[in-house]
Amino acid sequence: MLTGERVVLRGLRRDDLPTIWAFNNDLAVELAGGGDPPMPQSLERLQADTDREAAKGGRDGATFGIEVEGTLIGFCGLHNFNDTARTCELGIAIGDRTRWGHGYGRDAVRVLLEYAFRYRNFRKVWLWVHAKNERAIRAYRACGFVEEGRFRQHVWSDGAYDDAVQMGILREEWAASAAEKGGEDPSG
Repeated sequence: MLTGERVVLRGLRRDDLPTIWAFNNDLAVELAGGGDPPMPQSLERLQADTDREAAKGGRDGATFGIEVEGTLIGFCGLHNFNDTARTCELGIAIGDRTRWGHGYGRDAVRVLLEYAFRYRNFRKVWLWVHAKNERAIRAYRACGFVEEGRFRQHVWSDGAYDDAVQMGILREEWAASAAEKGGEDPSG
């Protein structure tokens, strides 16, 4: 549906569930994501959750599979929409560890930012990341995010407390950065 230089962002399909299940049960992927403490997930539970959401009908929202050369390598999306402030939170996981460090996450974030600002008309996109995830922080900075705040020793991850870093990018920062790279204002 949305195409970057290296990735395609598309709707998730039922046949993606075994791959997503494997990502969700990979300890290294879970720790890199920095969410809740890692917990196992059964394929049956993932399928039941997916079926329950699908039964509601309508559109899938702003969740995308990240595909490279026809292979699902992760997922990303926008959530926590604030319609008054025109803000949303970005989340991403590259679940295929063999694809870490190759620029796929950066490309996916850039495509997702264009979707957020150009097509969804958001004013700001923000995210949380663990301070120990230096690779992710570098990638987010390369996409134009800036650190907006830090909650010291806010999360428990992998046997130690870690800072939670909030980062954000404003529409005009995204537009200026994209214009520098492409020579024109992407916001129209």
